[in-house]
Amino acid sequence: MRSFNRRSSAHKNILIVGGTGAGKTTIANAILEEIGTLTPGDRVLVIEDTQELLLDSANSLSMLATTEFDQLKCLKVALRLKPDRIVVGEVRDGAAALPLPQELEHGASWRCLDAPRNSATEALDRLEALVREATDAPQQRMIGSAVDLVISVVNDPVAGRKVQEVAIVTGHENGRYLMTQV
Repeated sequence: MRSFNRRSSAHKNILIVGGTGAGKTTIANAILEEIGTLTPGDRVLVIEDTQELLLDSANSLSMLATTEFDQLKCLKVALRLKPDRIVVGEVRDGAAALPLPQELEHGASWRCLDAPRNSATEALDRLEALVREATDAPQQRMIGSAVDLVISVVNDPVAGRKVQEVAIVTGHENGRYLMTQV
């Protein structure tokens, strides 16, 4: 793997985005399969509210969020388990999104977040909006430094499911996210 940001190439924070049925879960499962093959000793924790992601690793754990024990509580428990990688399923509200930029930036982990957006810019804007639901404090720079890669998938009526965009995120300056298309 090529190193393209601050962390080692083995620990990149990936945001997988796309509309319903676009293939976000399929891409996430393919990445999880590769992680299991390349780093079988890594402790991988998955947090979801609907079980969709498949782990085939002896050192993995899935946590299912509920209304009583939400994704934020799962994340707090997950961090205490000293994971090598944390995979977060779809985040739908600000309370769950709030810790993500900070944890993505400071944690020694890999993460995947599904968000129903079709482009890298829209996805980062949506993550920013979710965080804004929970706090008025600006988080753009933290998001820009925490997210390394955005993979945008679409379900094209003619071509079917496909990767529409892959963008390397390098920061946030002058009111916009800095990205390079791959």
